[in-house]
Amino acid sequence: MSVSYVEREQASTETLAFYDKAEERFQALLNIFKVLGHHPEYGNAFTEVIMAILKDGELDWLTKELLILKATQRNDCQYCVIQHERLSMMLGMDEAKIAALEGDNYKTSDQFTEGEKALLDLTVQIGADANRISKDLWDRLHANWTEPQIVEATFVITTYIMVSKFGDALGVELEPMFDGVNSILKVQH
Repeated sequence: MSVSYVEREQASTETLAFYDKAEERFQALLNIFKVLGHHPEYGNAFTEVIMAILKDGELDWLTKELLILKATQRNDCQYCVIQHERLSMMLGMDEAKIAALEGDNYKTSDQFTEGEKALLDLTVQIGADANRISKDLWDRLHANWTEPQIVEATFVITTYIMVSKFGDALGVELEPMFDGVNSILKVQH
């Protein structure tokens, strides 16, 4: 680990307020929130963004989890992948669908709709080069999704690319509740 966690007994009043909100929503005070205890203003903003994403919106939550898994697995974020695999399964995604996200397997898998494949291609392209989204991919996105859904998907993808980079850069470790849990997707962590 590179940065210490701010534990509750060390936390300022402002940090405790965002800890309470995060813990109420996530049923645990995750280590990524404890790192943000060093900067409670960012912690509050981060918590609000994550809480806005992890629910049904223009896209249903399970579709967002596909994007989160693909984006964070491509960034080799073990912390994110293990947590979101478990969350995806709690929301009803089966292990076969998660496993089909490995590499380019989703492109030929019958686990995904054409719309989901377009969103997964968007996830991969944004991670590789967000300036080079092809006309073909835009056509496929528009054929399957509304513009508000595309905006939401892009926000989820780019936010979780940031989350995975932030957590890994600061050495955030999995919580003890995940001890012994192995990811379905390969992560070179």
